[in-house]
Amino acid sequence: MKHFTVTFRPQGRRISIHAGATVLDAAGQAGIILNTVCGGVGTCGKCQVKLQPGGRKVLACQHRIEGNLTIEVPSESQFFEQQILHHGIDRQIEIAPSIHDQYPDLKDAEHLFGVAVDIGTTTVVAMLVDLADGRCRATAAVENPQIRCGDDVVSRIAYASGDGGLDELHDTIISCVNNLIGQLCRQTDVDAAHIYELTVAGNTTMNHIFLKFPVEQLGQAPYKAYSTKAQDRNAGVMQIAINPRGNVHVIESIAGFVGSDITAVAVAVGMDEAEGMTLVVDIGTNGEIILGTKDRMYAASCAAGPALEGARINHGSRAVKGAIEAVFVSGNDGGDIDVDVIGGPPARTICGSGLIDAVAVLLELGLLDETGRFTEKQFLAGKLAAPILDRLIEQNGQPAFVLAHNGDNGNLRVVLTQKDIRQTQLAKAAIRAGIQLLQKKAGIGDEDIEQVLLAGAFGNYIRRQSAIAIGLLPNVGVEKVHFVGNAAGSGARMILVSSRCRNIAKAIATEIEYVEIAHEPQFQTVFTEALMFAQSARQA
Repeated sequence: MKHFTVTFRPQGRRISIHAGATVLDAAGQAGIILNTVCGGVGTCGKCQVKLQPGGRKVLACQHRIEGNLTIEVPSESQFFEQQILHHGIDRQIEIAPSIHDQYPDLKDAEHLFGVAVDIGTTTVVAMLVDLADGRCRATAAVENPQIRCGDDVVSRIAYASGDGGLDELHDTIISCVNNLIGQLCRQTDVDAAHIYELTVAGNTTMNHIFLKFPVEQLGQAPYKAYSTKAQDRNAGVMQIAINPRGNVHVIESIAGFVGSDITAVAVAVGMDEAEGMTLVVDIGTNGEIILGTKDRMYAASCAAGPALEGARINHGSRAVKGAIEAVFVSGNDGGDIDVDVIGGPPARTICGSGLIDAVAVLLELGLLDETGRFTEKQFLAGKLAAPILDRLIEQNGQPAFVLAHNGDNGNLRVVLTQKDIRQTQLAKAAIRAGIQLLQKKAGIGDEDIEQVLLAGAFGNYIRRQSAIAIGLLPNVGVEKVHFVGNAAGSGARMILVSSRCRNIAKAIATEIEYVEIAHEPQFQTVFTEALMFAQSARQA
């Protein structure tokens, strides 16, 4: 199948995608979140973009790609840009930074900036924000350097509990944030002395380490946080590389394993105004879930592990150049499979979105049974085209499936193994079990959920139908699933520029009901059932 290059302006992002994909698909792969109020069925008209040259306007969800394209994305078509513009479209956000209350003499100051930081277990993202109009001037991201001390929060807690471990991890993240601030300043020619506030969102463990709070209690029942309250610290004392008068604001957490990142997500997506039953799933190493309406909200955390971020997968990686990000059956005759690769082929690894796609395709083709076991080749003869069947191999005595051949690297193959399938099952079952237990708390079924908002490091890269097909998400129509990208970072940005949003964050963190799903009597039963593909595969 042909692949084409799509360039997005003014973002300057370029991706390679297969023929027939929509511009909305391409935008998702480029990390650009478009307004799709109607769920991408073409009725709301809010995802309008311009094809260049010429400026022809099309709906991103309806226009299919049949050649190389350059696309201009208006700010009004971008989900979060529309919510944080100076005039406060949608949420009526008034640009009124809290730093003005702390330092009244800065109200008339020019060149006043802030930085919003999302400290994830795997990735740290920082945004330089103009406090005059709320606009993001630059973004920088880097792998969390604490990974060398463990790739999940449990490992970090154990490391921080050892002699000198907390000091080391704290110093590491402070240095990381300062390096990102330096990058942002170099990108924009902004003097760090003009940055007066830093807002921080992260899971509870990341927040504790950032603040150098004790963490031992997070690793043992009842998993209590040292503090879930918002914290304000002097930037100079914390040795944060902004104006030493500046303030460091760590957003409220909710519980031991539901941090300020999910509070920020709730602010970003407007949970305080949600009339209909809304499910928010922030997918990462530590998956976090919100279910409810403005009147009552439940939150939970689930240890999904790092598989969906590429770790512990045979050829897994993060979303880097050469990683498979989408897998699909090519052609109308189902004669073979094809892949989209970040940066264009050759494929060298597979990232989380590609992994979810791959499992969904294997289920669709009958290459996996309801337990997640590879079907023996002898039972597939005559049922699948030869090119697909030839991809089913044996590796180290176990069945495996070849996703791509890499002729430029000694014909090194990107292979999905039986162990990879098991790791994916564990991750998706943890998330789905958490969702189902919250549904039980709320007394609702899948049919009662009016919208699903998919957030996280790669939330907008996942194909909705694939997430439903493998049972990661409830069995709702794909039109109900919306991508909100790094909503934690966007929420941190809103809280940076708006005193009102800061108050909303406090109210949400206070009112939301935390559910410790591992202690729920039905947890083991629900989790075991969620490991299976049977129900999800049939329904999809």
